[in-house]
Amino acid sequence: MSPTRRNLILCAALAAAARLVPAQDEAAGMKNFLTVFSQRQTVRRYKPDPVPEEALRQILDAARYGPTCMNQQPWKFLVVRDRAKIEAMKKQTLSLIEKQFESFAAQNRDLKPEELNARKERSLQFTEGYFTAPVYVVVLVDAESACAEYALRHDGPIAAAYLMLAARAFGYGTAYLTDGIPDSVTRDVLAIPPRYQRICITPVGVPDGWPRKQEKRKLEEIVAWETLEGHPPLKRLPYNP
Repeated sequence: MSPTRRNLILCAALAAAARLVPAQDEAAGMKNFLTVFSQRQTVRRYKPDPVPEEALRQILDAARYGPTCMNQQPWKFLVVRDRAKIEAMKKQTLSLIEKQFESFAAQNRDLKPEELNARKERSLQFTEGYFTAPVYVVVLVDAESACAEYALRHDGPIAAAYLMLAARAFGYGTAYLTDGIPDSVTRDVLAIPPRYQRICITPVGVPDGWPRKQEKRKLEEIVAWETLEGHPPLKRLPYNP
């Protein structure tokens, strides 16, 4: 083989390799991206380690890319790191639980006091764990924006999902909390104006141990091709908080 032909073949091989490497990198990146979905878990207790502001900004930046009705982008992300505010939310939330159990006890007088106290302590301990994170993000929607009702049902929750997935990509845990930290508590402590409606509040932080993986339905159970005819209905799963 002549040197010229050998060089041409070598150049062609190098060019093909150059085209292949980016494709391989892209495939690896996509695989890593998809892994984030299966790794996201609801975290209920956190370490006090701070979340660097640069990481937090990138997480919040990802949230604003969610789809939105008529491109209104009606969300606000209220970030809370002030420990005094977090403790105030905790105090109010735990106080509400105490009152709820007082009402529950009055309606269930047949329950033994020790059983009632055990239930209350489990609930208090469960909720207290939500307040161990260093950062909280309140996901809000502007109720005076165009498409406001649509945004409350769709745009806001999607933005919250983007935020939680981005947090997981950085190695942080989150939780989509509604009743867990009541809207009335965040509205009062954080002085949220009436025009902003809360979608959820999520802690963001390093988990104090990742929770065990929850079993997910098999893909075949939830995917039907072309028609639902003959596709079995979903079986009820056991309650597993």
